[in-house]
Amino acid sequence: MLDDFDRKILAQLAHDSDLTSAALGERVGLSASAAHRRVAALREAGLIAGYRAVLSPAARGKPFVVLVNVTLKDQREETMAAFEREIVDVPQVRDCFLMSGEADYLLHVEAREGDSFERIHREILSRLPGVTRLASHFVIREVIRRP
Repeated sequence: MLDDFDRKILAQLAHDSDLTSAALGERVGLSASAAHRRVAALREAGLIAGYRAVLSPAARGKPFVVLVNVTLKDQREETMAAFEREIVDVPQVRDCFLMSGEADYLLHVEAREGDSFERIHREILSRLPGVTRLASHFVIREVIRRP
């Protein structure tokens, strides 16, 4: 079970995963060695799944972002499995969520300079198994993005 120190450690690492054990310990009120041991235990327990660099839009080629609602022809297990097997191989799709409500999936798509969303829509997304409808929403500006 997580205690207050574990929750504080997770919050600090979610904000800045580059913290040294000494800096992390200082922020949460533990020694560097205690902070290091707790991080190792959280990793071992599967509560820390990994670390990554969050790249700026400039480093990612200044992509434009489109959120796409995907409706499948039906919700049979094999239809959904076929869609999910293929969507993982589409590099422009950063995130894919199975949804409740009107659409079956919500995609976070990034298109970089020189790659038109029309092409992605026509040649990739519309050809995925089971797709009957795509509704695209272009992001105008990112207001807030939390780690």
